Amino acid sequence: MLNIVLVEPEIPNNTGNIGRLCVGTESRLHLIHPFGFVINDKNLKRSGLDYWVHLDVTEYQNVAEWKAQIPDLSRVFLMSSHAEKSYLENDFQDGDWLVFGKESKGLSAAVLNEFPNHLTIPMSPLIRSFNIANSVAFVIGEAKRQITGKF
Repeated sequence: MLNIVLVEPEIPNNTGNIGRLCVGTESRLHLIHPFGFVINDKNLKRSGLDYWVHLDVTEYQNVAEWKAQIPDLSRVFLMSSHAEKSYLENDFQDGDWLVFGKESKGLSAAVLNEFPNHLTIPMSPLIRSFNIANSVAFVIGEAKRQITGKF
Protein backbone atom coordinates (compact mmCIF):
# COMPACT_ATOMS: atom_id res chain seq x y z
CA MET A 1 0.00 0.00 0.00
CA LEU A 2 1.31 3.44 -0.92
CA ASN A 3 1.27 6.36 1.51
CA ILE A 4 0.19 9.67 0.02
CA VAL A 5 1.12 12.71 2.12
CA LEU A 6 -0.33 16.19 1.65
CA VAL A 7 1.55 18.88 3.56
CA GLU A 8 -0.71 21.80 4.46
CA PRO A 9 -3.37 21.26 1.76
CA GLU A 10 -5.29 24.43 0.95
CA ILE A 11 -8.12 23.48 -1.40
CA PRO A 12 -10.84 21.08 -0.22
CA ASN A 13 -11.81 19.92 -3.71
CA ASN A 14 -8.25 18.80 -4.43
CA THR A 15 -8.01 16.94 -1.13
CA GLY A 16 -11.39 15.31 -1.75
CA ASN A 17 -10.33 14.17 -5.21
CA ILE A 18 -7.05 12.82 -3.84
CA GLY A 19 -8.97 11.00 -1.11
CA ARG A 20 -11.13 9.37 -3.75
CA LEU A 21 -8.00 8.43 -5.72
CA CYS A 22 -6.52 6.85 -2.58
CA VAL A 23 -9.64 4.75 -2.03
CA GLY A 24 -9.58 3.62 -5.67
CA THR A 25 -5.89 2.68 -5.55
CA GLU A 26 -5.95 1.26 -2.03
CA SER A 27 -3.50 3.89 -0.81
CA ARG A 28 -3.35 5.59 2.59
CA LEU A 29 -3.77 9.36 2.86
CA HIS A 30 -1.77 11.37 5.41
CA LEU A 31 -2.73 15.02 5.97
CA ILE A 32 -0.42 17.45 7.75
CA HIS A 33 -1.88 20.58 9.39
CA PRO A 34 -2.56 23.41 9.01
CA PHE A 35 -5.27 23.02 6.37
CA GLY A 36 -6.87 25.76 4.31
CA PHE A 37 -10.30 24.27 5.11
CA VAL A 38 -12.21 22.32 7.73
CA ILE A 39 -12.04 18.56 7.21
CA ASN A 40 -15.83 18.27 7.30
CA ASP A 41 -16.19 21.01 4.70
CA LYS A 42 -19.06 20.25 2.31
CA ASN A 43 -16.76 20.72 -0.71
CA LEU A 44 -14.31 18.14 0.62
CA LYS A 45 -17.06 15.61 1.14
CA ARG A 46 -18.61 16.46 -2.22
CA SER A 47 -15.30 15.96 -4.03
CA GLY A 48 -14.71 12.70 -2.21
CA LEU A 49 -18.35 11.83 -2.67
CA ASP A 50 -19.47 8.85 -0.66
CA TYR A 51 -15.98 7.31 -0.88
CA TRP A 52 -14.62 9.39 2.02
CA VAL A 53 -16.00 6.90 4.58
CA HIS A 54 -13.79 4.18 3.03
CA LEU A 55 -10.63 6.30 3.11
CA ASP A 56 -7.70 5.25 5.32
CA VAL A 57 -6.70 8.76 6.44
CA THR A 58 -4.52 10.05 9.27
CA GLU A 59 -4.03 13.67 10.35
CA TYR A 60 -0.87 15.09 11.93
CA GLN A 61 -0.40 18.43 13.67
CA ASN A 62 2.95 19.06 11.98
CA VAL A 63 5.72 17.50 9.88
CA ALA A 64 7.70 16.38 12.95
CA GLU A 65 4.77 14.34 14.26
CA TRP A 66 4.35 12.65 10.87
CA LYS A 67 8.08 12.06 10.38
CA ALA A 68 8.42 10.39 13.81
CA GLN A 69 6.26 7.45 12.76
CA ILE A 70 7.92 6.67 9.40
CA PRO A 71 9.75 3.32 9.69
CA ASP A 72 12.24 3.92 6.85
CA LEU A 73 13.06 7.51 5.89
CA SER A 74 14.87 6.33 2.76
CA ARG A 75 11.46 5.43 1.26
CA VAL A 76 10.10 8.98 1.48
CA PHE A 77 9.88 10.81 -1.87
CA LEU A 78 9.12 14.52 -2.02
CA MET A 79 7.65 15.96 -5.18
CA SER A 80 9.17 19.27 -6.26
CA SER A 81 9.20 21.14 -9.54
CA HIS A 82 12.83 22.01 -8.70
CA ALA A 83 14.04 18.41 -8.43
CA GLU A 84 16.29 17.00 -11.13
CA LYS A 85 15.22 13.35 -11.02
CA SER A 86 11.90 12.42 -12.64
CA TYR A 87 9.43 10.19 -10.83
CA LEU A 88 9.59 8.06 -14.00
CA GLU A 89 13.24 7.23 -13.19
CA ASN A 90 12.51 6.10 -9.64
CA ASP A 91 12.06 2.51 -8.43
CA PHE A 92 9.01 2.49 -6.19
CA GLN A 93 8.21 -0.13 -3.56
CA ASP A 94 5.13 -1.12 -1.64
CA GLY A 95 4.86 1.11 1.44
CA ASP A 96 6.61 4.13 -0.09
CA TRP A 97 5.71 7.64 1.05
CA LEU A 98 4.86 10.11 -1.75
CA VAL A 99 4.81 13.68 -0.43
CA PHE A 100 3.13 16.69 -2.04
CA GLY A 101 3.14 20.33 -0.90
CA LYS A 102 0.46 22.95 -0.65
CA GLU A 103 -1.15 24.10 -3.86
CA SER A 104 0.11 27.70 -3.74
CA LYS A 105 3.78 27.12 -2.89
CA GLY A 106 4.63 23.43 -2.93
CA LEU A 107 6.88 22.08 -0.18
CA SER A 108 8.84 24.52 1.94
CA ALA A 109 12.64 24.54 1.92
CA ALA A 110 12.55 23.36 5.54
CA VAL A 111 10.57 20.23 4.60
CA LEU A 112 12.67 19.58 1.49
CA ASN A 113 15.83 19.78 3.59
CA GLU A 114 14.61 17.02 5.93
CA PHE A 115 14.61 14.31 3.24
CA PRO A 116 17.11 13.46 0.50
CA ASN A 117 14.78 11.99 -2.15
CA HIS A 118 13.24 14.66 -4.37
CA LEU A 119 11.38 13.87 -7.58
CA THR A 120 9.83 15.99 -10.29
CA ILE A 121 7.04 15.47 -12.80
CA PRO A 122 8.27 16.42 -16.28
CA MET A 123 6.21 19.20 -17.86
CA SER A 124 6.28 21.79 -20.56
CA PRO A 125 8.11 25.02 -19.70
CA LEU A 126 4.85 26.80 -20.56
CA ILE A 127 3.37 25.90 -17.16
CA ARG A 128 4.63 26.31 -13.58
CA SER A 129 2.99 23.19 -12.19
CA PHE A 130 0.21 20.64 -12.58
CA ASN A 131 -2.88 20.58 -10.40
CA ILE A 132 -1.99 18.63 -7.23
CA ALA A 133 -4.71 16.02 -7.76
CA ASN A 134 -3.34 15.35 -11.26
CA SER A 135 0.20 15.19 -9.89
CA VAL A 136 -0.80 12.63 -7.27
CA ALA A 137 -2.56 10.59 -9.97
CA PHE A 138 0.53 10.58 -12.21
CA VAL A 139 2.82 9.36 -9.44
CA ILE A 140 0.41 6.82 -7.94
CA GLY A 141 -0.21 5.39 -11.39
CA GLU A 142 3.48 4.88 -12.08
CA ALA A 143 4.21 3.53 -8.60
CA LYS A 144 1.29 1.08 -8.74
CA ARG A 145 2.34 -0.01 -12.24
CA GLN A 146 5.83 -0.81 -10.97
CA ILE A 147 4.64 -2.54 -7.80
CA THR A 148 1.72 -4.57 -9.15
CA GLY A 149 2.29 -4.63 -12.90
CA LYS A 150 -1.22 -3.16 -13.27
CA PHE A 151 -2.66 0.29 -14.10
